[in-house]
Amino acid sequence: MSLTLVIGNKNYSSWSMRPWVALRAVGVAFDEVLIPLYTGDADKQKILRYTRSGKVPVLVDGDVTVWDSLAIIEYAAERFPGAQLWPAERAARAHARAVSAEMHSSFAALRRECGMNLRRPVRAKALSPEAASDIARIEEMWTDCRARYGRLGLYLFGPFTAADAMYAPVIHRLRTYAIPVSPTVQSYMATMQALPAFRQWTEEGLAETLVIDRFEND
Repeated sequence: MSLTLVIGNKNYSSWSMRPWVALRAVGVAFDEVLIPLYTGDADKQKILRYTRSGKVPVLVDGDVTVWDSLAIIEYAAERFPGAQLWPAERAARAHARAVSAEMHSSFAALRRECGMNLRRPVRAKALSPEAASDIARIEEMWTDCRARYGRLGLYLFGPFTAADAMYAPVIHRLRTYAIPVSPTVQSYMATMQALPAFRQWTEEGLAETLVIDRFEND
């Protein structure tokens, strides 16, 4: 029985992007169900058929239902150990989980002020000190990861891992809001933008026609 991943609009749904990119990048097959967000009660009812949380993403694997992006990735890592979604070495794996959890629980100002909208014209905007601090912390983590594990590959921990998937939407935020970053971060962003799974999500998101006004205003 194949997995089913229920997601929201690819143009806007950063939380959906994370497990989608994680699974696609490591070759885990799944059926995709896309339910447009914020378009009325009918779509909310469609989500409720899969999870009482009323939110996407949701992963369905037979009689197992997992909601929440990081929980989905953790489940997939256990279900498909050969996919190597986490680093093999214990200390690196702990580090990858820590930075992923920090993405999951932090950076509220950056999320609030720089919402994901792939179609947004690239231009800078004034950011609060809190959002600037969020960006500085992300740059610090990425730079540290590249310094520690760069000899192993081009991603945060050498080869692609769940940590890269957790930060995938940040790549778009830095790009569309024209946020200046260091050469090390620019290089990592280019690596992620060249990842086939990242490119596919981006292309399909840009092809969507639904416009949600609340996400179009800075």
